[in-house]
Amino acid sequence: MKALTIGKVAKQAGIGIETIRFYDRTGLLNDPPRHDSGYRQYPLEAVVKLRFIKKAKQLGFSLQEIGELFNLRRQQDATCGDVRIRAEEKIKNIEEKISDLTRMKDALTELTCQCSGDGPVSECPILTALEPAGEEP
Repeated sequence: MKALTIGKVAKQAGIGIETIRFYDRTGLLNDPPRHDSGYRQYPLEAVVKLRFIKKAKQLGFSLQEIGELFNLRRQQDATCGDVRIRAEEKIKNIEEKISDLTRMKDALTELTCQCSGDGPVSECPILTALEPAGEEP
């Protein structure tokens, strides 16, 4: 079995060394054995696992959710349907975020349209709209 240093794993996986150390601490990666010199020696499978984590993060999965996906893979009675349920939950979560972001964008666009960009800051309609109604500083 060929072992890799953390630097080589990082390069092959396309992530930083500190990220790998973080994943070690959080338990997403198995604690690699150490060489006699004290250096960690990662198996080639670590690169595959790190690439999986990177892709899953790009799809919006949290580290906790990624850990759950790893756990599903180890469960003999788990099915593709179990994975699909998690993917559908992630889609729903993303749709909610898109809705929230669209709402925020629309509100900010409306405020921006009310501001001519001229005049003193004390009369800025954007800042006025952000101030709580009826409250004094």
